[in-house]
Amino acid sequence: MNNRKYFGTDGIRGKVGEIPITPDFVLKLGWAAGKTLAQHRSRKVLIGKDTRISGYMLESALEAGLAAAGLSAAFTGPMPTPAIAYLTRTFRAEAGIVISASHNAFDSNGIKFFSAEGTKLSDEIEEAIELQMEKPFTCVESARLGRASRIVDAAGRYIEFCKSTFPNEVSLNGLKIMVDCANGATYHIVPNVLRELGAQVITIADKPNGMNINESCGATNLHNLQQNVLTQKVDLGLAYDGDGDRVMMVDHFGNKVDGDQILYIIAHEWLRYGQLQGGVVGTLMSNMGLELALKRLGVPFIRSKVGDRYVLKKMQENGWRLGAENSGHIILLDKNTTGDGIVASLQVLTAIVRNSTTLYDLCKDVKMLPQVLINVNLRNDNDDPLKNNMVKSISAEVVKTLGGHGRLLLRKSGTEPVIRIMVEGEDDKQITKLAYKIADVVKSV
Repeated sequence: MNNRKYFGTDGIRGKVGEIPITPDFVLKLGWAAGKTLAQHRSRKVLIGKDTRISGYMLESALEAGLAAAGLSAAFTGPMPTPAIAYLTRTFRAEAGIVISASHNAFDSNGIKFFSAEGTKLSDEIEEAIELQMEKPFTCVESARLGRASRIVDAAGRYIEFCKSTFPNEVSLNGLKIMVDCANGATYHIVPNVLRELGAQVITIADKPNGMNINESCGATNLHNLQQNVLTQKVDLGLAYDGDGDRVMMVDHFGNKVDGDQILYIIAHEWLRYGQLQGGVVGTLMSNMGLELALKRLGVPFIRSKVGDRYVLKKMQENGWRLGAENSGHIILLDKNTTGDGIVASLQVLTAIVRNSTTLYDLCKDVKMLPQVLINVNLRNDNDDPLKNNMVKSISAEVVKTLGGHGRLLLRKSGTEPVIRIMVEGEDDKQITKLAYKIADVVKSV
């Protein structure tokens, strides 16, 4: 049962200036997290952020809260979320914090936490932080207050880490790659990684101004990248989201390559080279086409709840090293402890070079079933139409209509006030009609 008031599936998120994304709330959150997470080792907490203008305000509030709890903050500046997971481990920090709302617009922001081991916090620890927030704010004596510092070589450290996950015997020489940085945290990382590995790189959406993050660009909006891949005649395109923990791709024909296809490519390549340990974890949203393609390879496949924390949990339970969401969160446990868009894309590039092939050809064996996704906005977070009898009735009717040749998934988002409706099946027109039929009922209640 989820007893958390503020934490969703990926930290705490909301509109800037509204609870919980206000300076006073974040001040106390920093204090509560410091009290809860401190193991009295380094007494240092890393703080990274994406390129949103509100990041300056929120990192100051977090730093003050941590200092009051007796912990010191070390700032990295704009850095991808997986970089903070990596750096938290290498600096032996008490915890890592990322200020980001991932794929959302600039006027939203959020706070994500990593443990000392570089993993997302468990539900139990998030609940403990919320319980601590109910207590009166206190301050340690002056001699024990935390300090603030800046890690000046954070970007260079992470660039070298990313390059270390790419095989020494392989080079990207001869590959022409278009990169969409979403005007986010990867803008000064990805181009350097790829160029240092030999690729010719053309960048778009790589000039963040604090307000253009994810604006008509990045992993959630591939239109510009698709157009540029075709006009610039590049070999492929890579698109990251605002905080760089997810990646989507575009082949040289302008076709979208999503997280399911990326997962298949990596699984197939690892299987080919004896690197695949056990099977692969997807989510309830993973396309049936992925499941069938992996089955043909003899690769076990299981589904978790939506959210990379749940993918990771299933991987750990089974002792597996590869899992992903179709949104582009790819977790490679032998390389990093969380979804890492840059490292995942390097695995796909490895497969392209090793096999002297194209992204298009690597996707050929995955026949994706048509899938329709609709988001229905909620008036507030407390609304839950999924408990309504009319919604239950129409859902049962749709499942019966699909007759075992498709899937229906309705769920309340953990990051936005919306109900997500997914209908999957063999007939595009049929599933579109069914999806909108459900959406109309959800809106009406």
